[in-house]
Amino acid sequence: MSGHLVLDHITFSIGDGQCLAVVGNGGSGKTTLVQALAGGIYHHGTIRFRDVSGKAVKRLVVGRQHRFKNLSNLSSFYYQQRFNSFDAEDSRTVEDELKLAGAGMPEIDGVLEKLGIAHLRHTGLIQLSNGEHKRFQIAEALLQGADWLLLDCPYIGLDVSARQMLNEILDELVLKGTKILLVSGQADLPSCVTDVAILDRGGIRCLLKRHEYDNTREHTAPEPTDRIDPGLLQKIPKAFADEDFDVAIKMVDTSITYDDRTILDKINWIVRKGECWQVAGPNGSGKSTLLSLVNGDNPQAFANEIYLFDRRKGSGESIWDIKRKIGYVSPELHHYFEAGSACFEIVASGLFDTMGLFRRLNEDQRQLTNRWMELLHISHLAEKYFQRLSDGEQRRVLLARAMVKNPPMLILDEPCQGLDDSETRSFTSLIDAICTMLGKTLIYVSHYQAEMPSCVHKRLELAGGRVASTTG
Repeated sequence: MSGHLVLDHITFSIGDGQCLAVVGNGGSGKTTLVQALAGGIYHHGTIRFRDVSGKAVKRLVVGRQHRFKNLSNLSSFYYQQRFNSFDAEDSRTVEDELKLAGAGMPEIDGVLEKLGIAHLRHTGLIQLSNGEHKRFQIAEALLQGADWLLLDCPYIGLDVSARQMLNEILDELVLKGTKILLVSGQADLPSCVTDVAILDRGGIRCLLKRHEYDNTREHTAPEPTDRIDPGLLQKIPKAFADEDFDVAIKMVDTSITYDDRTILDKINWIVRKGECWQVAGPNGSGKSTLLSLVNGDNPQAFANEIYLFDRRKGSGESIWDIKRKIGYVSPELHHYFEAGSACFEIVASGLFDTMGLFRRLNEDQRQLTNRWMELLHISHLAEKYFQRLSDGEQRRVLLARAMVKNPPMLILDEPCQGLDDSETRSFTSLIDAICTMLGKTLIYVSHYQAEMPSCVHKRLELAGGRVASTTG
Protein backbone atom coordinates (compact mmCIF):
# COMPACT_ATOMS: atom_id res chain seq x y z
CA MET A 1 0.00 0.00 0.00
CA SER A 2 2.64 2.51 -1.18
CA GLY A 3 4.84 1.92 1.87
CA HIS A 4 2.05 2.72 4.32
CA LEU A 5 1.47 0.09 7.01
CA VAL A 6 -2.24 -0.73 6.95
CA LEU A 7 -2.37 -3.93 9.04
CA ASP A 8 0.16 -4.87 11.70
CA HIS A 9 0.66 -8.25 13.42
CA ILE A 10 -2.83 -9.58 12.74
CA THR A 11 -3.15 -12.99 14.39
CA PHE A 12 -6.30 -15.07 14.79
CA SER A 13 -7.65 -18.54 14.11
CA ILE A 14 -11.12 -19.88 13.41
CA GLY A 15 -11.92 -23.42 14.51
CA ASP A 16 -14.79 -25.80 13.86
CA GLY A 17 -18.09 -24.39 15.04
CA GLN A 18 -16.80 -20.81 14.99
CA CYS A 19 -17.90 -17.94 12.76
CA LEU A 20 -15.90 -14.73 13.03
CA ALA A 21 -16.99 -11.15 12.40
CA VAL A 22 -14.34 -8.42 12.22
CA VAL A 23 -15.75 -4.99 13.07
CA GLY A 24 -14.10 -1.61 13.04
CA ASN A 25 -14.44 2.06 12.22
CA GLY A 26 -13.70 3.55 8.81
CA GLY A 27 -10.02 3.32 7.88
CA SER A 28 -9.28 0.54 10.37
CA GLY A 29 -8.15 -1.86 7.62
CA LYS A 30 -11.21 -4.09 7.14
CA THR A 31 -11.17 -4.18 3.34
CA THR A 32 -7.40 -4.70 3.27
CA LEU A 33 -7.83 -7.68 5.60
CA VAL A 34 -10.34 -9.31 3.24
CA GLN A 35 -8.06 -8.67 0.25
CA ALA A 36 -5.14 -10.28 2.07
CA LEU A 37 -7.22 -13.31 3.10
CA ALA A 38 -8.37 -13.72 -0.49
CA GLY A 39 -4.77 -13.64 -1.75
CA GLY A 40 -5.38 -10.41 -3.65
CA ILE A 41 -2.53 -8.31 -2.21
CA TYR A 42 1.02 -8.90 -1.07
CA HIS A 43 1.51 -9.42 2.68
CA HIS A 44 4.02 -10.66 5.20
CA GLY A 45 3.21 -13.61 7.42
CA THR A 46 1.20 -16.75 6.75
CA ILE A 47 -2.46 -17.27 5.91
CA ARG A 48 -3.78 -20.85 5.85
CA PHE A 49 -7.21 -22.21 5.07
CA ARG A 50 -7.23 -25.85 6.07
CA ASP A 51 -9.60 -28.69 5.27
CA VAL A 52 -9.53 -31.89 7.33
CA SER A 53 -9.99 -33.98 4.17
CA GLY A 54 -6.90 -32.47 2.61
CA LYS A 55 -8.72 -31.12 -0.46
CA ALA A 56 -8.10 -27.64 -1.84
CA VAL A 57 -10.15 -24.94 -0.13
CA LYS A 58 -12.24 -22.68 -2.38
CA ARG A 59 -12.53 -19.07 -1.22
CA LEU A 60 -14.96 -16.52 -2.61
CA VAL A 61 -15.13 -12.81 -1.88
CA VAL A 62 -18.24 -10.63 -1.84
CA GLY A 63 -16.68 -7.19 -2.16
CA ARG A 64 -18.02 -3.75 -1.36
CA GLN A 65 -18.68 -2.99 -5.03
CA HIS A 66 -19.39 -5.27 -7.98
CA ARG A 67 -17.01 -4.85 -10.92
CA PHE A 68 -18.26 -6.02 -14.30
CA LYS A 69 -17.47 -5.56 -17.99
CA ASN A 70 -19.48 -4.57 -21.03
CA LEU A 71 -20.19 -6.81 -24.02
CA SER A 72 -16.84 -5.79 -25.50
CA ASN A 73 -15.13 -7.16 -22.37
CA LEU A 74 -14.15 -3.67 -21.23
CA SER A 75 -14.82 -1.83 -17.95
CA SER A 76 -15.29 1.53 -19.69
CA PHE A 77 -18.69 2.66 -18.43
CA TYR A 78 -19.60 6.32 -17.93
CA TYR A 79 -21.62 7.76 -15.08
CA GLN A 80 -24.91 8.52 -16.90
CA GLN A 81 -24.88 5.28 -18.91
CA ARG A 82 -27.35 3.54 -16.62
CA PHE A 83 -30.06 6.05 -17.58
CA ASN A 84 -29.46 6.05 -21.35
CA SER A 85 -31.50 3.16 -22.72
CA PHE A 86 -29.38 2.55 -25.87
CA ASP A 87 -25.95 2.63 -24.19
CA ALA A 88 -27.26 0.72 -21.14
CA GLU A 89 -27.71 -2.33 -23.40
CA ASP A 90 -23.92 -2.66 -23.60
CA SER A 91 -23.75 -4.96 -20.57
CA ARG A 92 -24.64 -8.54 -19.78
CA THR A 93 -27.96 -9.28 -18.16
CA VAL A 94 -28.27 -10.71 -14.67
CA GLU A 95 -29.06 -14.15 -16.08
CA ASP A 96 -26.17 -14.07 -18.58
CA GLU A 97 -23.67 -13.15 -15.88
CA LEU A 98 -24.93 -15.81 -13.48
CA LYS A 99 -24.65 -18.50 -16.16
CA LEU A 100 -20.92 -17.78 -16.20
CA ALA A 101 -20.79 -19.13 -12.65
CA GLY A 102 -21.45 -22.57 -14.17
CA ALA A 103 -24.84 -23.10 -12.56
CA GLY A 104 -27.91 -24.47 -14.33
CA MET A 105 -31.17 -22.60 -14.70
CA PRO A 106 -32.95 -24.42 -11.82
CA GLU A 107 -30.23 -23.27 -9.42
CA ILE A 108 -30.25 -19.75 -10.86
CA ASP A 109 -34.04 -19.56 -10.60
CA GLY A 110 -33.94 -20.66 -6.95
CA VAL A 111 -31.27 -18.16 -5.92
CA LEU A 112 -32.93 -15.24 -7.72
CA GLU A 113 -36.24 -16.06 -6.01
CA LYS A 114 -34.57 -16.33 -2.62
CA LEU A 115 -32.97 -12.89 -3.02
CA GLY A 116 -36.10 -11.25 -4.39
CA ILE A 117 -34.61 -10.31 -7.78
CA ALA A 118 -36.20 -12.88 -10.11
CA HIS A 119 -37.92 -10.02 -11.95
CA LEU A 120 -34.50 -8.63 -12.88
CA ARG A 121 -33.15 -11.73 -14.68
CA HIS A 122 -33.19 -10.04 -18.13
CA THR A 123 -32.03 -6.64 -16.86
CA GLY A 124 -28.56 -5.36 -17.77
CA LEU A 125 -26.13 -5.11 -14.88
CA ILE A 126 -25.55 -1.42 -15.58
CA GLN A 127 -29.25 -0.73 -14.98
CA LEU A 128 -29.39 -2.26 -11.48
CA SER A 129 -29.74 0.00 -8.48
CA ASN A 130 -27.04 -0.03 -5.82
CA GLY A 131 -29.03 -2.37 -3.57
CA GLU A 132 -29.96 -4.65 -6.48
CA HIS A 133 -26.27 -4.94 -7.36
CA LYS A 134 -25.51 -6.12 -3.85
CA ARG A 135 -28.21 -8.80 -4.08
CA PHE A 136 -26.75 -9.86 -7.43
CA GLN A 137 -23.27 -10.17 -5.87
CA ILE A 138 -24.67 -12.45 -3.19
CA ALA A 139 -26.52 -14.54 -5.79
CA GLU A 140 -23.30 -14.95 -7.79
CA ALA A 141 -21.39 -16.12 -4.71
CA LEU A 142 -24.09 -18.61 -3.71
CA LEU A 143 -24.17 -20.17 -7.17
CA GLN A 144 -20.40 -20.65 -7.37
CA GLY A 145 -20.29 -22.58 -4.13
CA ALA A 146 -17.38 -22.19 -1.75
CA ASP A 147 -15.84 -23.66 1.36
CA TRP A 148 -15.20 -20.10 2.62
CA LEU A 149 -17.14 -16.90 2.00
CA LEU A 150 -15.24 -13.68 2.74
CA LEU A 151 -17.74 -10.83 3.05
CA ASP A 152 -16.56 -7.21 2.92
CA CYS A 153 -19.29 -5.03 4.44
CA PRO A 154 -22.06 -6.95 2.62
CA TYR A 155 -24.89 -4.82 4.04
CA ILE A 156 -23.88 -1.73 2.05
CA GLY A 157 -26.79 -0.62 -0.14
CA LEU A 158 -29.30 -3.11 1.24
CA ASP A 159 -32.63 -1.97 2.63
CA VAL A 160 -33.91 -3.18 6.00
CA SER A 161 -35.70 -6.28 4.71
CA ALA A 162 -32.75 -7.25 2.49
CA ARG A 163 -30.36 -7.07 5.44
CA GLN A 164 -32.59 -9.43 7.38
CA MET A 165 -32.79 -11.72 4.34
CA LEU A 166 -28.99 -11.80 4.05
CA ASN A 167 -28.60 -12.71 7.70
CA GLU A 168 -31.01 -15.63 7.26
CA ILE A 169 -29.09 -16.84 4.20
CA LEU A 170 -25.76 -16.67 6.04
CA ASP A 171 -27.20 -18.58 8.99
CA GLU A 172 -28.44 -21.27 6.59
CA LEU A 173 -25.07 -21.54 4.83
CA VAL A 174 -23.22 -22.01 8.11
CA LEU A 175 -25.60 -24.79 9.09
CA LYS A 176 -24.78 -26.51 5.77
CA GLY A 177 -21.06 -26.32 6.46
CA THR A 178 -19.88 -23.17 4.68
CA LYS A 179 -17.29 -21.19 6.62
CA ILE A 180 -17.86 -17.45 6.78
CA LEU A 181 -15.69 -14.49 7.74
CA LEU A 182 -17.56 -11.20 7.78
CA VAL A 183 -16.10 -7.70 8.12
CA SER A 184 -18.40 -4.79 8.88
CA GLY A 185 -18.48 -1.32 10.34
CA GLN A 186 -22.13 -1.80 11.25
CA ALA A 187 -24.02 -3.45 14.04
CA ASP A 188 -25.74 -5.92 11.68
CA LEU A 189 -24.46 -9.40 12.46
CA PRO A 190 -26.17 -12.71 11.67
CA SER A 191 -26.93 -15.04 14.56
CA CYS A 192 -24.36 -17.54 13.23
CA VAL A 193 -21.52 -15.23 14.36
CA THR A 194 -19.88 -16.72 17.46
CA ASP A 195 -16.82 -14.49 17.83
CA VAL A 196 -16.06 -10.83 17.15
CA ALA A 197 -12.64 -9.25 16.52
CA ILE A 198 -12.45 -5.47 16.94
CA LEU A 199 -10.06 -3.95 14.43
CA ASP A 200 -8.58 -0.57 15.35
CA ARG A 201 -5.87 1.35 13.47
CA GLY A 202 -4.63 -1.74 11.67
CA GLY A 203 -4.47 -4.05 14.68
CA ILE A 204 -6.84 -6.33 16.53
CA ARG A 205 -7.69 -4.52 19.75
CA CYS A 206 -9.53 -7.48 21.29
CA LEU A 207 -11.25 -10.76 20.51
CA LEU A 208 -14.64 -11.28 22.13
CA LYS A 209 -17.27 -13.96 22.29
CA ARG A 210 -20.51 -12.84 20.65
CA HIS A 211 -22.37 -12.34 23.93
CA GLU A 212 -19.47 -10.27 25.31
CA TYR A 213 -19.55 -8.04 22.24
CA ASP A 214 -23.32 -7.59 22.44
CA ASN A 215 -23.08 -6.67 26.13
CA THR A 216 -20.27 -4.14 25.74
CA ARG A 217 -21.07 -2.54 22.37
CA GLU A 218 -22.02 1.10 22.59
CA HIS A 219 -25.42 1.76 21.05
CA THR A 220 -24.88 5.47 20.46
CA ALA A 221 -22.05 7.13 18.63
CA PRO A 222 -20.10 9.91 20.33
CA GLU A 223 -21.13 13.46 19.62
CA PRO A 224 -19.22 14.88 16.63
CA THR A 225 -16.37 17.21 17.51
CA ASP A 226 -15.60 18.51 14.00
CA ARG A 227 -18.41 21.02 13.65
CA ILE A 228 -18.58 23.73 11.01
CA ASP A 229 -17.13 27.11 11.98
CA PRO A 230 -19.92 29.72 11.41
CA GLY A 231 -17.29 32.42 10.91
CA LEU A 232 -15.71 30.53 8.02
CA LEU A 233 -19.15 29.79 6.53
CA GLN A 234 -20.00 33.50 6.45
CA LYS A 235 -16.97 34.12 4.23
CA ILE A 236 -18.26 31.80 1.51
CA PRO A 237 -19.50 33.75 -1.55
CA LYS A 238 -23.29 33.74 -1.85
CA ALA A 239 -23.28 32.38 -5.43
CA PHE A 240 -26.82 31.09 -6.13
CA ALA A 241 -27.96 31.18 -2.50
CA ASP A 242 -30.15 34.26 -3.06
CA GLU A 243 -31.55 33.23 -6.44
CA ASP A 244 -35.25 34.01 -6.73
CA PHE A 245 -37.40 30.90 -7.14
CA ASP A 246 -40.35 29.42 -5.27
CA VAL A 247 -40.45 25.78 -6.38
CA ALA A 248 -37.23 23.79 -6.68
CA ILE A 249 -38.84 20.64 -8.13
CA LYS A 250 -42.27 19.94 -9.57
CA MET A 251 -43.18 16.67 -11.29
CA VAL A 252 -46.54 16.12 -12.98
CA ASP A 253 -47.54 12.51 -13.84
CA THR A 254 -43.88 11.68 -14.47
CA SER A 255 -43.21 8.16 -15.81
CA ILE A 256 -40.05 6.33 -16.91
CA THR A 257 -39.89 3.03 -18.79
CA TYR A 258 -37.06 0.91 -20.18
CA ASP A 259 -38.24 -1.64 -22.74
CA ASP A 260 -41.17 -3.26 -20.92
CA ARG A 261 -40.06 -2.23 -17.39
CA THR A 262 -41.84 0.67 -15.71
CA ILE A 263 -39.40 2.31 -13.30
CA LEU A 264 -41.50 5.33 -12.32
CA ASP A 265 -45.27 5.49 -12.73
CA LYS A 266 -47.10 8.86 -12.70
CA ILE A 267 -45.07 10.60 -10.01
CA ASN A 268 -46.52 13.88 -8.69
CA TRP A 269 -44.22 15.74 -6.30
CA ILE A 270 -43.48 19.34 -5.32
CA VAL A 271 -40.40 20.55 -3.41
CA ARG A 272 -40.45 24.21 -2.41
CA LYS A 273 -37.42 26.42 -1.80
CA GLY A 274 -35.71 25.69 1.51
CA GLU A 275 -37.55 22.40 2.19
CA CYS A 276 -35.57 19.35 3.32
CA TRP A 277 -36.93 16.01 2.09
CA GLN A 278 -36.14 12.37 2.70
CA VAL A 279 -36.72 10.08 -0.30
CA ALA A 280 -37.25 6.53 0.92
CA GLY A 281 -38.24 3.15 -0.47
CA PRO A 282 -36.93 -0.42 -0.85
CA ASN A 283 -34.15 -1.43 -3.23
CA GLY A 284 -35.28 -0.94 -6.83
CA SER A 285 -38.23 1.32 -5.98
CA GLY A 286 -37.01 4.06 -8.36
CA LYS A 287 -35.21 6.47 -6.02
CA SER A 288 -32.03 6.91 -8.07
CA THR A 289 -34.01 7.20 -11.30
CA LEU A 290 -36.13 9.92 -9.70
CA LEU A 291 -32.99 11.86 -8.77
CA SER A 292 -31.52 11.43 -12.26
CA LEU A 293 -34.49 13.33 -13.67
CA VAL A 294 -33.66 16.28 -11.46
CA ASN A 295 -29.89 16.25 -11.82
CA GLY A 296 -29.91 16.24 -15.62
CA ASP A 297 -28.55 12.71 -16.04
CA ASN A 298 -31.66 11.10 -17.56
CA PRO A 299 -32.72 12.01 -21.12
CA GLN A 300 -36.28 10.82 -20.48
CA ALA A 301 -36.77 13.90 -18.30
CA PHE A 302 -37.50 15.89 -21.47
CA ALA A 303 -40.44 13.61 -22.31
CA ASN A 304 -42.12 14.48 -19.01
CA GLU A 305 -43.60 17.56 -17.37
CA ILE A 306 -40.91 18.52 -14.89
CA TYR A 307 -40.13 21.98 -13.50
CA LEU A 308 -36.82 22.92 -11.88
CA PHE A 309 -36.38 26.26 -10.14
CA ASP A 310 -39.73 27.51 -11.54
CA ARG A 311 -38.77 26.65 -15.13
CA ARG A 312 -40.14 23.83 -17.32
CA LYS A 313 -37.39 21.35 -18.14
CA GLY A 314 -36.64 21.44 -21.85
CA SER A 315 -37.57 25.08 -22.32
CA GLY A 316 -34.11 26.12 -23.46
CA GLU A 317 -31.76 25.50 -20.54
CA SER A 318 -28.71 23.26 -20.98
CA ILE A 319 -27.71 20.36 -18.73
CA TRP A 320 -24.97 22.63 -17.34
CA ASP A 321 -27.54 25.32 -16.44
CA ILE A 322 -29.27 22.68 -14.31
CA LYS A 323 -26.16 21.14 -12.76
CA ARG A 324 -24.65 24.44 -11.65
CA LYS A 325 -27.60 24.91 -9.27
CA ILE A 326 -27.37 21.42 -7.76
CA GLY A 327 -24.76 19.79 -5.53
CA TYR A 328 -24.86 16.00 -5.92
CA VAL A 329 -23.44 12.98 -4.08
CA SER A 330 -24.27 9.37 -4.98
CA PRO A 331 -23.09 5.89 -3.90
CA GLU A 332 -21.44 5.22 -7.28
CA LEU A 333 -19.90 8.63 -7.94
CA HIS A 334 -16.46 7.87 -6.52
CA HIS A 335 -15.84 5.09 -9.10
CA TYR A 336 -15.78 7.50 -12.04
CA PHE A 337 -12.76 9.61 -11.07
CA GLU A 338 -9.29 8.76 -12.33
CA ALA A 339 -7.26 6.69 -9.85
CA GLY A 340 -4.50 9.32 -9.79
CA SER A 341 -6.81 12.26 -8.94
CA ALA A 342 -5.81 14.24 -5.84
CA CYS A 343 -8.56 15.31 -3.44
CA PHE A 344 -8.06 19.01 -4.16
CA GLU A 345 -8.74 18.32 -7.86
CA ILE A 346 -11.87 16.30 -7.00
CA VAL A 347 -13.30 19.14 -4.90
CA ALA A 348 -12.41 21.80 -7.49
CA SER A 349 -14.07 19.76 -10.28
CA GLY A 350 -17.41 20.59 -8.65
CA LEU A 351 -17.01 24.17 -9.88
CA PHE A 352 -17.42 22.86 -13.44
CA ASP A 353 -19.58 19.74 -12.82
CA THR A 354 -16.99 17.50 -14.47
CA MET A 355 -15.65 14.09 -13.43
CA GLY A 356 -12.18 15.49 -12.93
CA LEU A 357 -10.37 18.82 -13.17
CA PHE A 358 -9.59 19.66 -16.81
CA ARG A 359 -8.86 23.38 -16.65
CA ARG A 360 -6.63 25.77 -14.77
CA LEU A 361 -8.14 27.47 -11.70
CA ASN A 362 -7.95 31.20 -11.14
CA GLU A 363 -6.96 32.46 -7.70
CA ASP A 364 -10.57 33.00 -6.52
CA GLN A 365 -11.49 29.43 -7.48
CA ARG A 366 -8.43 28.05 -5.73
CA GLN A 367 -9.22 29.98 -2.54
CA LEU A 368 -12.85 28.83 -2.66
CA THR A 369 -11.79 25.19 -2.98
CA ASN A 370 -9.38 25.55 -0.07
CA ARG A 371 -12.03 27.24 2.07
CA TRP A 372 -14.57 24.45 1.63
CA MET A 373 -11.92 21.83 2.40
CA GLU A 374 -11.10 23.76 5.58
CA LEU A 375 -14.79 24.01 6.51
CA LEU A 376 -15.25 20.24 6.16
CA HIS A 377 -11.97 19.43 7.96
CA ILE A 378 -10.29 17.78 4.97
CA SER A 379 -7.50 20.27 4.19
CA HIS A 380 -4.95 17.62 5.21
CA LEU A 381 -6.24 15.39 2.38
CA ALA A 382 -5.67 17.92 -0.42
CA GLU A 383 -2.71 16.14 -2.05
CA LYS A 384 -3.74 12.57 -1.21
CA TYR A 385 -5.09 10.24 -3.90
CA PHE A 386 -8.89 10.11 -3.64
CA GLN A 387 -9.16 6.37 -4.34
CA ARG A 388 -6.91 5.57 -1.35
CA LEU A 389 -9.06 7.30 1.24
CA SER A 390 -11.43 5.61 3.67
CA ASP A 391 -15.16 5.70 2.89
CA GLY A 392 -15.72 8.45 5.45
CA GLU A 393 -12.97 10.62 3.98
CA GLN A 394 -14.29 10.07 0.44
CA ARG A 395 -17.79 11.15 1.48
CA ARG A 396 -16.45 14.43 2.91
CA VAL A 397 -14.46 15.12 -0.24
CA LEU A 398 -17.56 14.51 -2.37
CA LEU A 399 -19.64 16.74 -0.09
CA ALA A 400 -17.05 19.50 -0.51
CA ARG A 401 -17.24 18.96 -4.28
CA ALA A 402 -21.03 19.29 -4.12
CA MET A 403 -20.81 22.48 -2.01
CA VAL A 404 -17.88 24.27 -3.66
CA LYS A 405 -20.13 26.30 -6.00
CA ASN A 406 -22.61 26.94 -3.13
CA PRO A 407 -25.70 25.69 -5.06
CA PRO A 408 -29.27 26.34 -3.86
CA MET A 409 -30.10 22.60 -3.76
CA LEU A 410 -28.28 19.52 -2.49
CA ILE A 411 -29.13 15.98 -3.63
CA LEU A 412 -27.47 13.39 -1.40
CA ASP A 413 -28.15 9.79 -2.45
CA GLU A 414 -27.26 7.41 0.41
CA PRO A 415 -24.29 9.59 1.43
CA CYS A 416 -23.61 7.59 4.61
CA GLN A 417 -23.33 4.27 2.81
CA GLY A 418 -20.36 2.34 4.22
CA LEU A 419 -19.75 4.76 7.11
CA ASP A 420 -19.55 3.65 10.72
CA ASP A 421 -21.80 5.16 13.40
CA SER A 422 -19.32 7.86 14.40
CA GLU A 423 -18.67 8.92 10.80
CA THR A 424 -22.41 8.97 10.09
CA ARG A 425 -23.07 11.20 13.10
CA SER A 426 -20.35 13.63 12.00
CA PHE A 427 -21.54 13.68 8.39
CA THR A 428 -25.20 14.35 9.22
CA SER A 429 -24.10 17.08 11.65
CA LEU A 430 -22.28 18.80 8.78
CA ILE A 431 -25.38 18.55 6.55
CA ASP A 432 -27.54 20.02 9.31
CA ALA A 433 -25.20 22.99 9.71
CA ILE A 434 -24.96 23.66 5.97
CA CYS A 435 -28.70 23.46 5.32
CA THR A 436 -29.65 25.47 8.41
CA MET A 437 -27.05 28.24 8.07
CA LEU A 438 -27.32 28.61 4.29
CA GLY A 439 -31.01 27.78 3.80
CA LYS A 440 -30.41 24.97 1.32
CA THR A 441 -33.09 22.87 -0.31
CA LEU A 442 -32.20 19.25 0.47
CA ILE A 443 -33.14 15.90 -1.08
CA TYR A 444 -31.70 13.12 1.10
CA VAL A 445 -31.97 9.41 0.27
CA SER A 446 -31.53 6.82 3.01
CA HIS A 447 -33.10 3.56 4.14
CA TYR A 448 -32.50 4.37 7.80
CA GLN A 449 -33.99 7.03 10.04
CA ALA A 450 -30.88 6.98 12.23
CA GLU A 451 -28.94 8.45 9.27
CA MET A 452 -31.36 11.33 8.77
CA PRO A 453 -30.20 14.92 9.45
CA SER A 454 -32.48 16.70 11.94
CA CYS A 455 -33.26 19.41 9.37
CA VAL A 456 -35.33 16.88 7.36
CA HIS A 457 -39.05 17.22 8.08
CA LYS A 458 -40.68 15.96 4.87
CA ARG A 459 -40.74 12.46 3.40
CA LEU A 460 -41.52 10.94 0.00
CA GLU A 461 -41.79 7.15 -0.02
CA LEU A 462 -41.67 5.14 -3.24
CA ALA A 463 -42.78 1.55 -3.75
CA GLY A 464 -42.77 -0.21 -7.09
CA GLY A 465 -42.08 3.05 -8.90
CA ARG A 466 -45.11 4.82 -7.44
CA VAL A 467 -45.61 7.32 -4.64
CA ALA A 468 -46.58 5.23 -1.63
CA SER A 469 -46.90 8.19 0.72
CA THR A 470 -45.82 11.76 1.43
CA THR A 471 -45.57 13.20 4.92
CA GLY A 472 -44.76 16.61 6.37
